[in-house]
Amino acid sequence: MIVRVAERAHASSARRTVVATDAPSVAQACADHGIEAVLTRADHPTGTDRLAEVATQLGLPDDAIVVNVQGDEPLIDPTLIDEVALHLSQHADCAIATAAHPLHDIAEVFNPNVVKVVCDAAGRALYFSRAPIPWARDAWAGVPAVPAAMAQVPLPAMPVLRHIGLYAYRAGFLRRFPTLAAAPLEQTEALEQLRAMWHGERIAVVETAAAPAPGVDTPADLERVRVLWAESMAQDGP
Repeated sequence: MIVRVAERAHASSARRTVVATDAPSVAQACADHGIEAVLTRADHPTGTDRLAEVATQLGLPDDAIVVNVQGDEPLIDPTLIDEVALHLSQHADCAIATAAHPLHDIAEVFNPNVVKVVCDAAGRALYFSRAPIPWARDAWAGVPAVPAAMAQVPLPAMPVLRHIGLYAYRAGFLRRFPTLAAAPLEQTEALEQLRAMWHGERIAVVETAAAPAPGVDTPADLERVRVLWAESMAQDGP
């Protein structure tokens, strides 16, 4: 699966595609397919900490833009990678850029596994949460925090944005990230981007119309992605 993710990343406009891993077997699989890989320490608490080590190993200049693609996203759209990287390049006041899209399923709005984000007028993140944000006070008057019947809960007039877990960083910030103390909000929500915000860093959010392709978190996800991959290969043809 890592090879498929790397192939999708390579199809973007990135000048270089590197797999960061602490597993020699993954590094060997990459080598077998001609993909550059960097072995890292195994004790990193987050993926961003791992990325910081790689940025240092590679000697990237502070202004280099690094996009972190998760290893469980074999169907990621290369265009989305380009969009997030471009968005960061256009926002010099931000250390990070990421993406979001409007939710149209009320069950996902209340699903704690679906991370939501609210932004300011300039498209910078104000907060990320597993809770339904913003809370539509009037539309959801009397609605419990965990509704029993989702079909009876209306979508609010203001779009609820689902965060897409794709990040672009400036290499200089990446090298600083491990030195930042873990934040209470980061630990409460289990969302590492809140560490950056806690310490005053800005995150630019690009809004996309379409939902991202599904990732792989469970064996059932893997089977679904295999079917989608086979279908995409059939559509592309020989």
